[in-house]
Formats: sequence, structure tokens, C-alpha cells
Amino acid sequence: MSRADPSRKRCAIYTRKSSEEGLEQEFNSLQAQSEACEAYIRSQRHEGWVLARTRYDDGGFSGGNMERPALQQLLADIQGGRIDIIVVYKVDRLTRSLADFARLVEIFDAQGVSFVSVTQQFNTTSSMGRLTLNVLLSFAQFEREVTGERIRDKIAASKKKGMWMGGNVPLGYDASERTLIINPAEAETVRCIFALYRELGCVRRVKEEADRLGLRTKHSMTPSGTERGGRSFSRGHIYHLLSNPIYIGEIAHKGQLYPGQHPALIDAET
Repeated sequence: MSRADPSRKRCAIYTRKSSEEGLEQEFNSLQAQSEACEAYIRSQRHEGWVLARTRYDDGGFSGGNMERPALQQLLADIQGGRIDIIVVYKVDRLTRSLADFARLVEIFDAQGVSFVSVTQQFNTTSSMGRLTLNVLLSFAQFEREVTGERIRDKIAASKKKGMWMGGNVPLGYDASERTLIINPAEAETVRCIFALYRELGCVRRVKEEADRLGLRTKHSMTPSGTERGGRSFSRGHIYHLLSNPIYIGEIAHKGQLYPGQHPALIDAET
């Protein structure tokens, strides 16, 4: 089957599901997307549409990321002249970014490839279809930006209330819900370093003494089982520790300090 045969249109189905959307949800699964696209292709048999054998499924990938294995394979097959029409369940399965979609359309146009969304009833073979696509993607990007703003606003509001909003848990504490609780053994290390600095007044000398005492940075395990930390202190570690407002019971956000809901390890005067 060649591109020179105008009666045959090779159709590639592309499906995508991000991990946060829940890969197991039947109504929105990769399989459900694929079945809807296959049914649409069958309905266009009279136009010469035929389903390509290769499956292009990206499970667990965000629409804001173009580095998806199946998408990259699809683009390679388009460049190789093996695809005539791309069929998706919804436009945002291909990408949620208007800028990325514009780049994809350039690739499609260069190879004479059409783009069809089965639930939104349009394709890029018409000017109206192109306009509709751009409008939909603009709204998709707008919604994503609004969601991002809401998340940032929620984080800011929570930090102003003194809540711990995640990240690397500082030495001397363990995370519990949205606050920090004291880790007694690590807290002694933190207090020791502050005491050494009060006594010696020089980070270089503090490091030397910390090495002599065998003091270590926070030890933790990643979800994959990789060990982190548990090393001797660098001067950078010590500078960061001494300047971290967490230890006087405060939370920093955008250059401002707010009273934290966690207990302090040292007095502010220290």
C-alpha cells in the first residue's frame, strides 16, 4: 500500500493517558480511546480509510510533554511516509500545548497528513477545522494555566498559614501530614552545628569540627530504594542550615517569613 494510491488512506490511531488521570478508568482508558477511533475509521471505509497495523499508545505520559515513546514513533512513521491520517479520541490526547500542536501541524502539512478527532468531529483538511483546533487548544492551554495558578495560590495560602508543603525534609525533622515534627537524633546534630558556629564563628572551622565529630547530613531513601544523604557536611550544607528559617519555627515564601506550625529547634536570637 503506497501513498501514491489515492484510494487508500492509512490511518494511525494515537492514544494517550496521563498517570494522574487513572489508567484503569474504563471510560477513558487507552483501550476505550482505541475502540472509538477504530469504529470511526470503519465508518469511513467508503473513503478508503484503513487501519495501520502499528499501535501508538502512550500510557502514563502528560500531554504537556512531547518526549513520549509512541508519539515519537508516530512522528518517525509520518516522516517515513507510512501514515496518511492520524486519528485521536480528543485533540488533547495528542498535545495540550498550542505551541507544540503548531509544530506538529507543520510536520503533518509537510508530509500531507491529515488529523482527525473522532469526538469533536473535525479535521485539519479544512480551514474551519484548523480554526476549531486552534480555539480548542487555546482553551485547553488556558485551563491548564488556570489550574497551575490555583495550585500556586493554594501553596502560597498554605505557607502563609505556616504549613509544610513538601519538598526535601530538612535535617532535624520528619514530615507528618502538612507539618514537621522533631526528629530527636537529627535535632541534636542541628543544635550542635549552631553551637559550633556560635563558638567558632567560621563555617570552615565548623566543617572541620563537624567532620571530627562524625556529624552527617540527613539520610533518606527514595521510593525506588536509592539511599540519599548520610554524608559528611560540605560548607554549602552548613551555610544553608545556618540560614534556614525553618529552625526558628518559620516558613519562607517569596522572600517573606511566616510563623510555622512546626516547633523551632533553636531560638531566633541564636
